Amino acid sequence: MKQLLIVLAVVAIGFTACKDELKADKEAEQKILKDTTNYTTVKWLDSAVNFGTIKMGEKILIKFRCLNTGNKPLIIVNARPGCGCTIANYTKEPIAPGAEGLITAEFDSNKAHGGTVAKYIMVTTNTKNSDINITFSGEVLGGPSNDKIAIPHEPNMPKPIRKIDTLKNK
Repeated sequence: MKQLLIVLAVVAIGFTACKDELKADKEAEQKILKDTTNYTTVKWLDSAVNFGTIKMGEKILIKFRCLNTGNKPLIIVNARPGCGCTIANYTKEPIAPGAEGLITAEFDSNKAHGGTVAKYIMVTTNTKNSDINITFSGEVLGGPSNDKIAIPHEPNMPKPIRKIDTLKNK
């Protein structure tokens, strides 16, 4: 019984610590977004990517580039995928004027459906219009298909603009 209480206490402390960390991250994000004197401008070099065709079970890495076209450092505050089949990573350091930043998205087709897929990542930056959706799409061969089902939470996808390489299962 004593051991159970100790385990429960440790778990409770862990949850509290995580909650405090999330709150601190959110507060830092809001501070950056409210500081209009440090707003800059960004040009998305790759805002819509078509990965072509992959087989169910494959993972692919998709790259999105952005260019800081302003005169202040560009800060990518957050990059939030629209679903659990994608993991996003992004340039954490401020991006100097004239320099490029990068957002990568690892798409795991095992966590998606077969057929046509269209996904987005909401990117938050220190710009006037702070949130933008960057998108990727393609075809997943095999597995159950959702081609006949409308997915209301995902935006209409623009025409594909470039093809990328795939990563095999890790």
